[in-house]
Amino acid sequence: MKISLGRQSILLLGVNGLFVLAGALSGTFLNVYLWKSRPDYAMLGWFTVSQQLAIGLTFWIAGKWVKEHNKMSALRLGTALSGLFYMTVLWVGSSAVDWIWPLGILLGCALGLFWIAFNVVYFEITDRDNRDLFNGWVGLLGSMTGIIGPWFSGLVISRMTDNTGYRLIFTVSLVIYVIAVVFSFFLKKRKVSGTYRWSEPWLQLSKPHSPWRPLALGLFAQGVREGVFAFLIALLVYVATAQEYKLGQFSLITSAVALVSYWAAGKWFKPQYRAKGMLIGAILLFIVLMPLLWKVTYGTLLIMGIGSAFAMPLYILPMISAGFDMMGTSDENVEKRVELVVLRELSLMIGRLFGLGVFILTVLNEPSLRTLTWLIIILGAFPLIGWVFMRKMLRHTEGKGTTSS
Repeated sequence: MKISLGRQSILLLGVNGLFVLAGALSGTFLNVYLWKSRPDYAMLGWFTVSQQLAIGLTFWIAGKWVKEHNKMSALRLGTALSGLFYMTVLWVGSSAVDWIWPLGILLGCALGLFWIAFNVVYFEITDRDNRDLFNGWVGLLGSMTGIIGPWFSGLVISRMTDNTGYRLIFTVSLVIYVIAVVFSFFLKKRKVSGTYRWSEPWLQLSKPHSPWRPLALGLFAQGVREGVFAFLIALLVYVATAQEYKLGQFSLITSAVALVSYWAAGKWFKPQYRAKGMLIGAILLFIVLMPLLWKVTYGTLLIMGIGSAFAMPLYILPMISAGFDMMGTSDENVEKRVELVVLRELSLMIGRLFGLGVFILTVLNEPSLRTLTWLIIILGAFPLIGWVFMRKMLRHTEGKGTTSS
């Protein structure tokens, strides 16, 4: 049977692609922009902490609006606030380092609103049969924007004096966010049903033998790694080269590899392979960090980046798909899909905050490059811990169907 995506799925992919493109253009260089104003690892760590706190709380609070009112409004508001964030950065300029917490909270609220709406709509318009295909396309589009966006940004920024290039790129992102808002109006308004239960995430985890416990622990482990890697690796590329163009080139190469690997995973990675695939991905994600123990250079970072781009789909697609499949295992879970999306995000948030807490304590006490390298190695082992938590659940759910959403 041929698996395909419907018109609404394709539209949602388009809105997601524009949102991710705007973020790829500016987000890759946002921390570099702050670093050039104040080279302080801890400051960037706190900026990321403020984002993650805002994302998690926004998911939890906005869940009521998404479930009981218009989830498309949340998606549009999140996109609009993302544009407002870059407008604010343009306005405050190099003084942005003095407004780390307000700016981080604004960006976190924007991301939280967009992604809670996106995740709920994504669940509603896909099923177990085409979910891996949709996730593969999300990864494919993310890789394509990762190829175009940072490379273009790095080229523009490196050829302009002072911060003129940054201001131009932030402006382009602002325009793309506006276009994404316009596109979102072509998505149908989704049905609403039920009453939002604020305590549902905790109730689910408190149940004896709850299947959400291993998933929450797996997501926690995922968050520990990505909370730090999401900003530190790009920053280390800049620190090692002192060239924005090199960072753009790094993103171009690694995203090109990710494009192929996500395409292949979306085409051939079937649900029955999830447990083994996730283990292989976790092992590879750890092994590719080893060259950094020799020396942190552009070359060793590139080896790590290429290897991670190749292995990440094997690890991340089972994690994403298994969680959303669990939401469809019963009519009761389908009814609670918003609360379960919130549970998923809160688990990731706690993991990210844990990783960031370890990072901040480390750089406050010993901010050397060697110490950071060992920290990367330790945090990079957490995908293996995530697989340990997830393995039984993945094997148990392989081959099982879901309730139609």
